Amino acid sequence: MAEAGSVADRVEQQADIVRVVGEYVRLKKNGQNFTGLCPFHSEKTPSFAVHPVKQIYHCFGCGAGGDVFKFVMEMDKCDFMEAVRTVADKCGIAIPRSRERSPEERREQQQRTVLVELHREAMAFFARQLESTAEGKAARGYLADRGLDAEAIARFGLGYAPSGGDALLRHLKTKCPDKLVELAGLASRDPSGRVHDRFRRRIMFPISNESGKVVAFGGRALGDDLPKYLNSPETPIYVKSGVLYHLDHAKEAIRAADATILVEGYMDTIAVARVGISNVVASCGTSLTEMQVKLLSRFSRRVVVNYDPDAAGQAATERSLSILLEHNCDVRVLALPGGKDPDTFIRTEGGAAYRKLLEGAPAYLDYLIGRARQLGVASVEQKLRAMNFLMPFVQRIPNALLRSEWASRIAQQLRVDEPVLREALRRAAAGRRSEVKTQPGLVGRAAKPAERRLVQMLMEESDFRERLGREIRAHQLHLGLETERILGALLEACAAGTTADAVSVAPKLEEYDRRLLFEIAFESGAEASWEEAESCLEVLRRRKSEEELASVQQQIEACVGSGSGGDGEELRALQARKLELRRRLASTAP
Repeated sequence: MAEAGSVADRVEQQADIVRVVGEYVRLKKNGQNFTGLCPFHSEKTPSFAVHPVKQIYHCFGCGAGGDVFKFVMEMDKCDFMEAVRTVADKCGIAIPRSRERSPEERREQQQRTVLVELHREAMAFFARQLESTAEGKAARGYLADRGLDAEAIARFGLGYAPSGGDALLRHLKTKCPDKLVELAGLASRDPSGRVHDRFRRRIMFPISNESGKVVAFGGRALGDDLPKYLNSPETPIYVKSGVLYHLDHAKEAIRAADATILVEGYMDTIAVARVGISNVVASCGTSLTEMQVKLLSRFSRRVVVNYDPDAAGQAATERSLSILLEHNCDVRVLALPGGKDPDTFIRTEGGAAYRKLLEGAPAYLDYLIGRARQLGVASVEQKLRAMNFLMPFVQRIPNALLRSEWASRIAQQLRVDEPVLREALRRAAAGRRSEVKTQPGLVGRAAKPAERRLVQMLMEESDFRERLGREIRAHQLHLGLETERILGALLEACAAGTTADAVSVAPKLEEYDRRLLFEIAFESGAEASWEEAESCLEVLRRRKSEEELASVQQQIEACVGSGSGGDGEELRALQARKLELRRRLASTAP
């Protein structure tokens, strides 16, 4: 919760949480709230809600919740003040200059700025080498053979790293020391300690981060040098697992199409984008990572995987399917005919043919069934291998009806008895019970309507909040309730005269109670009155009397059951108390 009167408080007052969250999550209006798929856990049915009036968010599936700053901190993995600046920027809110950075922070920021500038300068250097040198002419010939003209070269910022050992180093020497060029991943050091250009005699593909800044390069060997593709190492500005090639240009197209085309390499990406399919990305020479999938999920959860159809590509496809399914992505797989990769197919068959196949790309399990059939279905052993190949993927289908549909299809395709397969699927589903997350609406069902309403009143009814808090505290009415810890935190805030709302109270609670708090905060209710509050309090008083009556009855039975009848005075006192409680309950019976 932002401190009253602070910069963060002013930004929070002016910010629109729907607008900010909408840049990360596809939201749809649903009554007074907006809903979408939760970015913090995998789901297919939206359980993530944003309340535009209260300016809070909450996921009824995983329990994540908070205000706009908490959301940005979780999504961007940043600190509070960075989140404030991000929210202000997204909402067009002017804020004063932030606090003076420490010398270490200034040094790191200056270093990152220099590294980004070095990459910008390197990109321009590689482009000039491609355009105006003798070696560059040979590289242009190679690119022309791959179907790339001057327009495509300029559009994707392609360049050429010359074969000389230190051409880029000499060019950059006037701008910074060799040590920084090495830190940027543009230079390497040999065993003797001599620094030389990392990239030599290679076609250069600049790799940009999501905001469009060049942070790394991929280099394709022009001759027979190995490796065929050489990528930048990780640096202070480049983490391979968190960057997708072409995402800076593709993200708006992904949002518009609500789908991503995922390919293996740079040339595949360029080929697909050049035929007008801009929503295409590649994973920069690494296996698809969880961080990359989360990054993609901000724009769309529909993915078409179009890796090369060779053995390595098939293995990469299956690895990608596993991680995409774990994040509840809607996945299709395009395996191009003739063993061709996207670049080769488009150059030989054309963009229209590729688009047609793309539109008809089968669901991932159809693709996997085809792969399973390649293992054979003639013998029992072959069928068992095929089923075992499919089972890890089928296990990840959370919907029982969908699993049932796929069971019928698998049984038909593998020629196995459907009851046998269904039993195998049932066991597979049972094996994943420990992974099943709490479903929307289950958390907090034990909390009765009266206590849920009192939680709302303590958060929202400033006119009688303090009076209500005093009444609950005086008789300890919250003890033993499902909402005991929530009410306790709200009562503490009321007593201290501080803000008592979901955002400020949530950090004081454990995960279960935080989830319940935000669930209650999202429940709509009419404007409350003291008469309604008194009615809810009476419910709690009656509950307390009922619990005391049960306790007194147990004590009476213990006295009588002891054989000695217990202390006569004690027993008479207990019986008198029992009678009093019964009369009280009778007089307040609804």
